[in-house]
Amino acid sequence: MANQILRDNRGRVLGMMETKPSGVVDARDANGRYLGSYDPHSNITRDAKGQSIGTGNLLGILIK
Repeated sequence: MANQILRDNRGRVLGMMETKPSGVVDARDANGRYLGSYDPHSNITRDAKGQSIGTGNLLGILIK
């Protein structure tokens, strides 16, 4: 599993993205709370409730 830490321009952690071996990417906030996931095979991004929020990797809009 690969992790990518997302930081603002001051270096504060905004969240992280974790790529699983299946290719699915999970997004978490700075506290580790699950925000949603992107499945490249279906090209769908889902929120923490499992509801589709759109096609393509839209995880960036979940991390604030």
